[in-house]
Amino acid sequence: MPRSRALLIVDVQPTFCEGGELAVAGGNAVAGRIADYVRAGRGDYALTETSQDWHVDPGSHFSDHPDFVDTWPPHGLVGKPNAELHRDVSAALAPAGADVTIKKGLHQAAYSAFDGTDAEGRSLAEVLGAAGIDAVDVCGIAESHCVRATALDALRAGLRVRLLTDLTVPVTEESGAQARADIQAAGGELVSVG
Repeated sequence: MPRSRALLIVDVQPTFCEGGELAVAGGNAVAGRIADYVRAGRGDYALTETSQDWHVDPGSHFSDHPDFVDTWPPHGLVGKPNAELHRDVSAALAPAGADVTIKKGLHQAAYSAFDGTDAEGRSLAEVLGAAGIDAVDVCGIAESHCVRATALDALRAGLRVRLLTDLTVPVTEESGAQARADIQAAGGELVSVG
């Protein structure tokens, strides 16, 4: 694997796992698989990035009567434990943590990790460009939403993209199949790390 490849771990947070405010079935299991993958293969990547939904007041993104298409119950709330990185992934990245932490959606929806910034205010595109990254592997939660958006934005940015299909989980099987089809149609590759 070339050292110009980054691992993008998208929104692996308790808020999106069983027991969270916007739970995706299989979220905790995917977090565990991602943690195992990071422990075994982090050295294969030039850079490891995590993103988190990090909402204060995202406006119409939140609703008391969500349609689960454009509006959602409150989730990823800044200052709440469920907005933090999932404990399994955090432990796998310890002691130093991720090379880059992107937080997104303070005052807007922000599905893609490319919509957020790091602690220095740099976008993910800026961080990857500065590091000479030309390829990314994408995993996380949910495949049908934020993982899909991140992979498509990476392709639009001219990066080579692989979706790690067994390290992500969709909201529904149908939406996951559509996300994979969209990523492939845009030039991305589907890869199982088994």
